[in-house]
Amino acid sequence: MHKSDDMCIYPHNQVYSCKNETMKPEAEAGQIALKEERHQYILELLGSEGRVLAADLSSRYKVSEDTIRRDLRELASSGKIQRVHGGALPRRVEAVPFVSRQQIDMESKIGIARAAADMIRDGQVVLIDGGTTNLRIASYLSRERSATIVTNSPPLALALADHLRLSVLMLGGNFLKEARVTTGIETIRQIESIRADLCFLGMCSLHPEVGITVGDREEAYVKQAMIAASTEVVGLTSLGKMGTYLPYVVGPASRLTRLITDASGEDALNPYRSQGIEVTST
Repeated sequence: MHKSDDMCIYPHNQVYSCKNETMKPEAEAGQIALKEERHQYILELLGSEGRVLAADLSSRYKVSEDTIRRDLRELASSGKIQRVHGGALPRRVEAVPFVSRQQIDMESKIGIARAAADMIRDGQVVLIDGGTTNLRIASYLSRERSATIVTNSPPLALALADHLRLSVLMLGGNFLKEARVTTGIETIRQIESIRADLCFLGMCSLHPEVGITVGDREEAYVKQAMIAASTEVVGLTSLGKMGTYLPYVVGPASRLTRLITDASGEDALNPYRSQGIEVTST
């Protein structure tokens, strides 16, 4: 069993809140007649609480449980939530191979990678995790920048080959082919020997309650080591990965010091700001 600060994750990927807090008070005054409004409130509650129960929603919004169940079915069919018995959980996604991810959210990744590259300063030691967004940092990093880049991503190391003023340290280990990264105890031991000024963490999934999650256990261990070895930890993620989760927990979202994302809505960003994370919206 993996735990984040306020969530417990049990087998079969069901997520249960460990909090004793009450649900948010939206629309307590009366019935919500419009289906679109109910859907929006359900998604907001799911984002802040980590789960919703049909009975609670029915009581709060003063509509029948049959109506709520229809709402949940429609949200699930549109891919916005994951239905479970009696309620719903955040949308669970499947791990996508590196090659396929290169073609997803291409425009968003450009803005996020450009903002990340602008953070790197001369003389810094920078850990850069694997991932297709992180790979794009090489395209926007100044050729005049003098820094040390430490990475477990062979594609990124190769992309930085023409940055003549950079020192590039490629972390060894077992090569995880689908993710195009190195993992394992050798990778972790090398990371533990480094104290980085900055870490750009590859983000497979991010949820304010469930935390930072990935699809591979060994990759989760490497990310944990990167976080522990870095003064500042920056998560790079597109809106489509937010509010989702995968089986293996890296840690709570609060382990990030900054989040760079293309998301702009306050409902999407405030749950992270409330945990002390500085958010940069591209």
